[in-house]
Amino acid sequence: MASFYAARHAAIDTDTAKLITENTPWRQRELALARAFPQRGDLIAIVIDGATPELAESAAASLAARLATETTTIRGAWRPDGGAFFDRAGLLFASNADVARTMQQLIAAQPLLGVLAADPSLRGLMEALARIAEGGASDPGRMKEVAQPLSRIADSFESVVARRSAPFSWRSLLSGGAPASRELRRFVLVQPVLDYGALQPGGKASATIRKAVRDLDLNDDSGVRVRLTGSVPLADEEFVTLADGAALNATLMIAALMAVLWAAVRSWRLVCAIVLNLAVGLIVTAAFGLYLYGAFNLISVAFAVLFVGLGVDFGIQYAVSYRAHRFAHDALLVALSMAGEEVGAALALAAASIAAGFYAFLPTDYRGVSELGMIAGTGMIVAFVTTITMLPALIALLRPGGEQLAVGYRSFARVDRFLQRNRRHVIGVALAVAAVSVVLIPWLRFDFNPLHLKSPKAESVATLLDLMRDPNTTPNTIQVLVPSIEDAVALVQRLEQLPEVDHAVTLASFVPAGQAEKLAQIEDAALLLDPVLNPGSVAPPPRDEEIVRAMQRAATALGELAASPPDRELGAIAARLAGALRTLAQGDPVLRDRARAVLIPGLTTTLAQIRAVMHATPVTISDLPAELRRDWVAADGRARVEVYPRGDASDNATLERFVAAVRAIAPDAAGAPVSIQESSRTIVRAFLEAGCWALVSITVLLALALRRLLDVLLTLAPLALAGVVTLGICVAAGLPLNFENIIALPLLFGIGVAFSIYFVIAWRAGRRELLQSSLTRAVIFSALATGTAFGSLWLSHHPGTASMGELLALSLACTLASTLLFLPALLSATRAA
Repeated sequence: MASFYAARHAAIDTDTAKLITENTPWRQRELALARAFPQRGDLIAIVIDGATPELAESAAASLAARLATETTTIRGAWRPDGGAFFDRAGLLFASNADVARTMQQLIAAQPLLGVLAADPSLRGLMEALARIAEGGASDPGRMKEVAQPLSRIADSFESVVARRSAPFSWRSLLSGGAPASRELRRFVLVQPVLDYGALQPGGKASATIRKAVRDLDLNDDSGVRVRLTGSVPLADEEFVTLADGAALNATLMIAALMAVLWAAVRSWRLVCAIVLNLAVGLIVTAAFGLYLYGAFNLISVAFAVLFVGLGVDFGIQYAVSYRAHRFAHDALLVALSMAGEEVGAALALAAASIAAGFYAFLPTDYRGVSELGMIAGTGMIVAFVTTITMLPALIALLRPGGEQLAVGYRSFARVDRFLQRNRRHVIGVALAVAAVSVVLIPWLRFDFNPLHLKSPKAESVATLLDLMRDPNTTPNTIQVLVPSIEDAVALVQRLEQLPEVDHAVTLASFVPAGQAEKLAQIEDAALLLDPVLNPGSVAPPPRDEEIVRAMQRAATALGELAASPPDRELGAIAARLAGALRTLAQGDPVLRDRARAVLIPGLTTTLAQIRAVMHATPVTISDLPAELRRDWVAADGRARVEVYPRGDASDNATLERFVAAVRAIAPDAAGAPVSIQESSRTIVRAFLEAGCWALVSITVLLALALRRLLDVLLTLAPLALAGVVTLGICVAAGLPLNFENIIALPLLFGIGVAFSIYFVIAWRAGRRELLQSSLTRAVIFSALATGTAFGSLWLSHHPGTASMGELLALSLACTLASTLLFLPALLSATRAA
């Protein structure tokens, strides 16, 4: 029944926003911002880097237009830094000096622009080169001005002849300088249709984008690099990283677990009984979780690993006890009965204590772990019930053979005697280690940055880290929602006075300053350039033979210039260019097509941008395009302010100072840096609260069951020692706590209290030489089995999961050492007292 239900209703909700309850104030502010600007949530950011500004612009424009038609998997696609408005008004955001210099450069290039505007093809370019060369004879003084542009064109044609990649920038040619890095990068934002029932909710939208990129030939060969990042790809690629190598790790874990089980019970029939018992318990627990919550979240799905890691302990404890009694009595049913009597009470108390530890997460705000606590806690009860009912029945059904050797460790007798004789020294060493650990704990770090838990090899993460290096593109910005645009402007002025703030942006930031003088300069230039840029007629595309003739004519004119140049440098450049053009004219048409592909699309883009700039008009807030206003002003008139940090935006200390400074002025601030810090506080508080509740509840359970304060303290002492030593080693090893590995701490409660309970109850029953008993064998192999299940996480390619496995292995080792060495000495000391 449970198996059928689990199979029919199995689902994983991959929405990470649901992992923390919505009742916290900072989550309420996040949700308010999301409601005001719904189009800004769950985005895919497409980062386009071009070898030239023209390539980047053309790629962004074509990709945005293509994605706007993909309505099945994409809700919307837009360019936050491009489009008609920025084409027309973009130059107004430059300084007065930059605008004046740009206009002067365009006016100086007027003859070249006139020829190219009338014939934007290789034929037109050849005509322009021929005129330049022929003009060298009549005006040698002006040839120095064209030396550098001719050299760049020569470089490009020579690269085409050599069949090398040869990106060419007309903007750089006209300006005379290299483009700034921001000119080589463009963005397209995509809001995908998400499927939270899939492991990769945005997978279909990402596949659509990548197909469009392939169809448009946006690749390294074309001088364009396209990468995806944003909240959706980051989450999707995290699942890919988790899955990478997971099958191999799972196979190795299962093989190792089976080997440990066989070494513990020395019978494949007993191994089969334990595995079947685990499988049934796991299915029942899964069905319970699905019935209660409808789907597992990204944290609660870990109940499976926890159930196997902790549930196998119960099976090993019972099976090893059965083996010991089977050796003593050689009667299967008698051994089963006596094993139940011996370990039943200890298993019951251990199961109840571990369940209480997990249930302690229920009242916390960390919903992901709260649901995990309910499912895993109930799973411990299920594991106990199946262990004392189904496991004996399976063993009786499979009828394993009798035992030929004693189950305990006789060789450990010396260790038993050593611990008893030197109990004071052992306790003293343990207390000294604990004291050193306590001193170190204040230096324990909690890394609240979730980006550090992601694989830097993933495209989305690598791209995000790249964006963080530029203060203008970092995603670690703070968002503030204010009543109006006027309030936003006033807030920006206050925020930009803070040393922790690089700059702040609101809708008014898109109204350029000092427009009158800039527009006057553009209008003056337009009087001269408009007739040039917009000729009465444009020549039709040339045939190949026309291009050949034009190249031959240009090569001849350049050759004549090279023969009698105004200076030696210009002569060398003219000779290079003439030689490349002759080779192209005599070569295969494919080479000429390649030359056209390298030079002409960028020319077309540049001419269109220049024409748009020449038609710049005054900009007011009311003139801003609707899609831009939508990003900054909500439907009810409230305005958004975006604040950028100064300094390294990936550094935790920088972000802490940034958040504190901004929230001192704007307490209702939200955004990634605020969410990261607040979620870390919520999670840490959840674990502290759960730890306190777990300690109280486990102590009460132990007090009710053991009925002696001393026995309760003896049970908890090894757990406390293991806990402080684990944290001390974390400090010494430089292993910080984080959102994922912190889950090892409640598991330390569960495992530690179980092992201690087994030893204390055995001691109460009169068993003194504990290390050579079957109980120690069960504890050791239980720890090995649990360590195999948890330690396999250490092999994960996902940094967060690997850190969880590392801390689990460390805490398990400390727990086992504390149980096997410290607790026997402590028990001996109480008997001596």
